[in-house]
Amino acid sequence: MRSFTFLSFVYILVLLGLASAGPYGADSPHGGIVAREDTTTAAEKATTGATATSDQSAAKTESATDDTSTGTKTGKATGTTTGTQTGKSTATGKGKSSKSGNSTSTSIDPRDGVGGVSMLNPPSTSTTYFKVGDYITFEWKYTSLQVTPSAVNVVASCSKNSETYTLSSNMSVSETGKVVWDTAKYQANATVPLLTATYTLYVYDTNATLGDTASAGHLGSQIGYNFGLYTPQSYTPLNEYICATCNGALTSLERNGLKFAVGMAAITVASFTWFANGFGAFST
Repeated sequence: MRSFTFLSFVYILVLLGLASAGPYGADSPHGGIVAREDTTTAAEKATTGATATSDQSAAKTESATDDTSTGTKTGKATGTTTGTQTGKSTATGKGKSSKSGNSTSTSIDPRDGVGGVSMLNPPSTSTTYFKVGDYITFEWKYTSLQVTPSAVNVVASCSKNSETYTLSSNMSVSETGKVVWDTAKYQANATVPLLTATYTLYVYDTNATLGDTASAGHLGSQIGYNFGLYTPQSYTPLNEYICATCNGALTSLERNGLKFAVGMAAITVASFTWFANGFGAFST
């Protein structure tokens, strides 16, 4: 029993000694638990701060470099892609349009008729005569036309002097055509003057020649519209008028001779009839 008590007492002394020697003993200024003292020197702190600053700067620089690289790569990639796609798209579009234009064609039955014009003003039912010096309006529509010409010429041909007068050239083609001809202005400046004669109006393709035989569906130039022109004359008194086309008219002397001949024939017939009746030649 004494041994057990003695051992217990020894253990307590040992524990008290250990507690006195530790950092949390009674000599502690605060008499309790004290935090571990920082033994790092000022130089070490400065070095550590500089290292941390360098690490942060390096991290920022690396981040900026990554952003710049990313922006550069993005810009290059975007520019390259956009340029390539735009170029391909434009080239493809032009190619299709060209092919489409080259492949455009009109199928025409060779049995179809040749295109022409039908006069609206003046009507083609009769020949109309116009006075040289007036405005003449020609209006027409196209018939049986399957291939539209790029432009047309409008001319008037006179068979009397074998001349062709141009009313309009390189005229655009629409559903109906119209030309107003100032004959007074034309006559004043014409090298070959307009005559009192019959003319034929032709509307034909500028790529063709007047009188050419056109293919089916194309504008022909062999059928025209007839009209007349006349030049007015100054007033002449009736007794001074000489009819240039009245070559069969009799003069006054010829008319008196004709009257005498008719009178003598009548007298002869009457005398013969009286003589025959006197001798009973007509009695039954």
